[in-house]
Amino acid sequence: MTGIPERFLGRLAGKVAIVTGAGAKGDGFGTGRAMSVLFGGEGARVCLVDRDQTALARSLDYLAEIGAEGFAVVADVTNAEDCQRIAAETLERFGKIDILVNNVGVSGGATPVDEIDIAQWRHVLDVNLQSAVLMAKYCVPAMRGGGGGAILNISSIAGVVAYGSLAYGPSKAALVQFTRDLAVLHGGDGIRVNALAPGHIYTPMVEGFMTEEMRAARRKAGPLALEGDAWDVAKAALFLVSDDAAFVNGVCLPVDGGVTVVGSTEAMRLMSRPG
Repeated sequence: MTGIPERFLGRLAGKVAIVTGAGAKGDGFGTGRAMSVLFGGEGARVCLVDRDQTALARSLDYLAEIGAEGFAVVADVTNAEDCQRIAAETLERFGKIDILVNNVGVSGGATPVDEIDIAQWRHVLDVNLQSAVLMAKYCVPAMRGGGGGAILNISSIAGVVAYGSLAYGPSKAALVQFTRDLAVLHGGDGIRVNALAPGHIYTPMVEGFMTEEMRAARRKAGPLALEGDAWDVAKAALFLVSDDAAFVNGVCLPVDGGVTVVGSTEAMRLMSRPG
């Protein structure tokens, strides 16, 4: 069961999209793969970017299965030359760039500040924040020249509320502020910039370390008592990059089942409910 929608409505017909972090472990669906496939199904031609060539090939297989058009670029989006190459190859292949999704990201542990590895701290910021800056740097000129576009940055609820991660949380919070400032700077160019803040999403990335007990606990922590998946993120992303969101700019939309709006007292009550 892949979760791929059985029908599409053409909401991105004629658009060209770039999605970073478009691979995923095995046949599973992370947010990047789900967004790539959903965008392709909705009519976009998609440039899929990842460091893992095998994972990209599987994502392209899914695009082909639904009759969507795309190509893959193996690249490191913390490298400026690679980001410039991604934009150039997309323009060469499809002639324009309408949509950029900065999805790639890495996590960081809950290390006390006196034990933090500064090299690792910088790596998390490079992947989660600098990559988005670099990709925007090389894609915005094409969007401006083409009359506008949409940029979507994938943040996290860890960038909205504290989770005790000194690298991951601050990098995702900075990504939200980058979203707002980019929206202000380039709104006049017809470029909308928004962010998503996923939370409690079950993907291949978390599958390896999350036990059933952990999954049950986080389902209890939210008002809906549910756990999301990559398709929940992809569907929200589709709205924000589509013309349906033509008047939405500079927002950060949580996709978390309401976890971030629950206060500590209510969270304790929810955690004590049966089931």
